[in-house]
This record gives sequence, C-alpha cells and structure tokens, in this order.
Amino acid sequence: MDDGMTIAQVAQRTGLTAHTLRYYERAGLMLEPPPRGDNGHRRYTERDADWIALLTRLRASGMPIAAMRRYAELVRRGRDTYVARKELLEAHRADVIAKIEQLRSDLEIVDHKIDLYSRRIMGEE
Repeated sequence: MDDGMTIAQVAQRTGLTAHTLRYYERAGLMLEPPPRGDNGHRRYTERDADWIALLTRLRASGMPIAAMRRYAELVRRGRDTYVARKELLEAHRADVIAKIEQLRSDLEIVDHKIDLYSRRIMGEE
C-alpha cells in the first residue's frame, strides 16, 4: 500500500517550496491537514497533490490568499456549496480576463516600440 508522498516529493511535483506547502497548511488552504507518517513527517496523498496543483494555478492567476481560503472552506463544506464555489470562480475568471486584456494592451505598446526601433535601425526613420 502506498503511504503517500513526502513534502520534498510534493514540492518537486508542484514547483512549490516545502516552506510554501507548510504555509498553505497553516493558512487553511488544504482540504485537510496531511496525515503524518510514523516518523511524524507529513505524507501527502494524490488528492492532496492535485489540490495543491489547483491552488498553485489559482495563485499564479492572481487569486488572493483570502479567496483561496474561502474556496477551500466551501469545498470542505461539501456539495451544498457548488453555487458559491461557481460564483467565486466566475468572479476570479472575470479578474483574470481583465488582466489578460491589460497585458494585451501593454504588449501592443511594447510591440509598437520594437517596430519603431526596427525602422530606425533600418534607416527608415
């Protein structure tokens, strides 16, 4: 029987540090605290690793820790929270779309400057 993954294995798999994984646990972001092995060390399950991967994507896309904590609380409360979870994720999606649009606009300016310098280098301006 598989006794789970160590914190180092989960850190390598997710790209997070062991410190961040422990922080996620302290911050109430885990669905449940990872069980401890006979030696007292955390042993993460596949479910834990999948959850951490989701948290990583939410954080990378700009979701605040407080919203991540709220989402984790809703998931822990069960099926009756599907509507609230969906609403939370829809609000986050709208934020991500707004950031993407801002980045597209910023990129247009960068592209414009690159084009300007390309023309100057070629002697067209």
